[in-house]
Amino acid sequence: MKLDKRRRIEGKTDYRARMEMLKSGIPRIVARKTNRYIILQYVKSEEAKDKIIYGFNSKELLELGWDKEAKGSLKSLPACYLSGYCLGKKIIEREKKVSAIFDIGLARNLKGSRLYAALKGLIDAGVKIPHNESIFKDSERFEGKHLDKNVQKNIEIVKSKIK
Repeated sequence: MKLDKRRRIEGKTDYRARMEMLKSGIPRIVARKTNRYIILQYVKSEEAKDKIIYGFNSKELLELGWDKEAKGSLKSLPACYLSGYCLGKKIIEREKKVSAIFDIGLARNLKGSRLYAALKGLIDAGVKIPHNESIFKDSERFEGKHLDKNVQKNIEIVKSKIK
């Protein structure tokens, strides 16, 4: 069985959507959600071969001051927002003007989801990504104002280290 047929049958790749993104020639920000983390990658494609330029995993927030006892919250809305913000700052620092396509793969397209929290972080960092503002939740949720004060403190510590 061919590789492409296997990935289509397993539900891992939508080749029609992938081909449209590759034809545009614009770099992609690939966002994937696991059970514990959010993984973001800045990807450029040449001749249908993907090359990861920069990446960020929400696990890296622990190195930036996120409380190690709260490592179960590394896929929360604030953690996703900060992950997107960190990757966006990394991209802007090295590439200056950047525009990209946001690729969520086969994840469900839900308004206010964690993946869109990461998108908001990327946009706030300065990466130009076409989007609709209605997909975001309130900015207070990205800042963790709906959560415990210890989590808000974590967010402030990480944000101070990013800038």
